[in-house]
Amino acid sequence: MRDVFLVVAVFLACTVEAVEALTIVVAVGVTRGWRSALQGVAVALLALGVIVAALGPALTHVPLNALRLFVGGLLLIFGLGWLRKAILRASGLAPPHDELAIYERELAAARAAVPQHRPAVGDWYAFTLCFKGVVLEGMEVVFIVLTFGANQGSIPLAVLCAAVAVALVVVAGAALRGPLAQVPENTLKFAVGVMLTSFGTFWGAEGAGAQWPGSDASLLAVIAVTLGAALLLTAACRRTGLAGRRTAVGQGR
Repeated sequence: MRDVFLVVAVFLACTVEAVEALTIVVAVGVTRGWRSALQGVAVALLALGVIVAALGPALTHVPLNALRLFVGGLLLIFGLGWLRKAILRASGLAPPHDELAIYERELAAARAAVPQHRPAVGDWYAFTLCFKGVVLEGMEVVFIVLTFGANQGSIPLAVLCAAVAVALVVVAGAALRGPLAQVPENTLKFAVGVMLTSFGTFWGAEGAGAQWPGSDASLLAVIAVTLGAALLLTAACRRTGLAGRRTAVGQGR
């Protein structure tokens, strides 16, 4: 059962991060040329591969309970951050993530930048922007892959899920030749936030010595409770937002 949830969580999280990285790369490639942009992507992927190869085997030697306690705490911090933003967006208290608007901003910035040449790199701006974008989004993918994979003893499975997610996003982006604005990214982030928070709670408690009733079956209950709490918070925030807007309208009159 844990492997099923690992596949779902890693795939969804990596899809979200790949979509965001793709937006930057496509905007730069369209406006500045693809050669330097793809060079930046290649170097970034190489750097991320080195990080996974270096840290992955090291994590397998950490005692399992200590690893679950440490990783559980990190996942809670990471997952709650995703969930907080998703709740605010779903309730209307924060604007939804708009990939098309981000793409337009990246296009404008890329067109305005002054070309700079470096040895072996025709356009330094395109290279560095794509490198930074892929590394920043990719580090979140690496974190998720390593934490989920190490805890489950299935780093190769986590890597495979991440690779499939990234490959599907790249193929879709190449077919559309633009940003994947149709992907329900806000919904995916909500789901990923629930999954990461649930796994963090589950593994953190196990690492601290707790025994879950029903073993892995309890993970379903943790996910259900986390989802229910997130939906209740979303509804409460939505009511708060509506009340605030009504008050503002009343004061304006």
